[in-house]
Amino acid sequence: MHTVVVGTSGVTASDVLAVARGGARVQLSGEAVAALAAAREIVDALAAKPDPVYGVSTGFGALATRHISPELRAQLQRNIVRSHAAGMGPRVERDVVRALMFLRLKTVCSGHTGVRPEVAQTMADLLNAGITPVVHEYGSLGCSGDLAPLSHCALALMGEGDAEGPDGAVRPAAELLAAHGIQPVELREKEGLALLNGTDGMLGMLIMALADLEMLYRSADVTAALSLEALLGTDRVLAPELHAIRPHPGQAASAANMAAVLKGSGLTGHHQDDAPRVQDAYSVRCAPQVAGAGRDTMAHARLVADRELASAVDNPVVLPDGRVESNGNFHGAPVAYVLDFLAVAVADLGSIAERRTDRLLDKNRSHGLPPFLADDAGVDSGLMIAQYTQAALVSELKRLAVPASADSIPSSAMQEDHVSMGWSAARKLRTAVDNLTRVLAVELYAATRAVELREGLTPAPATRAVIDALREAGVQGPGPDRFLAPDLAAADAFVRDGRLLAAVETVTGPLL
Repeated sequence: MHTVVVGTSGVTASDVLAVARGGARVQLSGEAVAALAAAREIVDALAAKPDPVYGVSTGFGALATRHISPELRAQLQRNIVRSHAAGMGPRVERDVVRALMFLRLKTVCSGHTGVRPEVAQTMADLLNAGITPVVHEYGSLGCSGDLAPLSHCALALMGEGDAEGPDGAVRPAAELLAAHGIQPVELREKEGLALLNGTDGMLGMLIMALADLEMLYRSADVTAALSLEALLGTDRVLAPELHAIRPHPGQAASAANMAAVLKGSGLTGHHQDDAPRVQDAYSVRCAPQVAGAGRDTMAHARLVADRELASAVDNPVVLPDGRVESNGNFHGAPVAYVLDFLAVAVADLGSIAERRTDRLLDKNRSHGLPPFLADDAGVDSGLMIAQYTQAALVSELKRLAVPASADSIPSSAMQEDHVSMGWSAARKLRTAVDNLTRVLAVELYAATRAVELREGLTPAPATRAVIDALREAGVQGPGPDRFLAPDLAAADAFVRDGRLLAAVETVTGPLL
């Protein structure tokens, strides 16, 4: 099995995906163990002094003014974990929790948190054993990090709370640790706080959303190309020289992908014989501009994610010169903003795809296709309600595009009086990405049916490959009305698991 080695720096997005989704094992480097030990020596020295140090010998948040005596400090660290594990609502997905745990381990191993090496090793042991703490949907404001979600993970390290085992069954964490020979940790000064104070949940969800969107944006180029083809549109608007004079890189990449899919098509360009239609509608003609803007938004989001991956987010932090300093690096604003920005781009990509689908179904705008792509319109309703479903999904995408980061609600007796809501931004983006997949599946379903209804015209080889693969996947072609939900579910799976791109790329080669 693949192993990710965690040092004091250098963790990549690929590492996060390997652990979160691929089940990769985690190993601490010698460099990380040495850095952990050195930082712990600093914390131990400060703990022995009479002067109060935040997070070491004081309370937390609005209670930071109280100096905690040495005999109560272990209890303090246990208590912060127990009290902060206050999440509510549905369970968060396994890959999100594994990303959260791994990213917290990454920061711990930086040597800036003061956590002992044995605590970091136990974090790695839980990941390697496939033990996933139960984390709930609600509880993070995205400031002081993802406190409640991280607290539920820290609780499992202590052998408390519930967790999911590698078999998928939820059991008391103490039982799971014992079954895998893992000793629960006894937290010492600063360690409870260090395990809770980071942007790890929102960052993990950002990294996974970017991975999903890389696939979906290429898929959207394919479905847009198929719709253009089915509508007898022109591919002349995809010429590289047109995009070179407006040099947004994402736009050029989307146009190139669409052109590659349409190469050799016998359907494109026929509208030039239709006098009232001088040019295609915006949803067809401007597909590269809209998808390209989303791609460029993703590029900015990747930059932010990479910077956050290179960060050690904790409060207070242990500095190389021996100081332990309070700071505000836990504030989630940088991550929250791009999570919200991506949700806007996703909503617009879904919106333009729905407009193309509606055009395919409208006999007044589809240039010769039957109403709703029905077999016997009137007797058959065709894809009328498939478009309703797609429209409902798009409407939901628009609601999900409302930014969470524009909101802030004070907490901790006004000590934490401005928060990022980054966790909420990440959760709604995750839903948006899921729904975008369904929107593109409906466009794919409609466009392939429409292409097949263009009798006497030969589609592009890439289009033919998609149609053949889709039919092999059990998605039926044109014909009388039938139970539609299974077809749409199969089309969704076809997009979601990458078979759409795989089919296209057998002809085009790798898309951009």
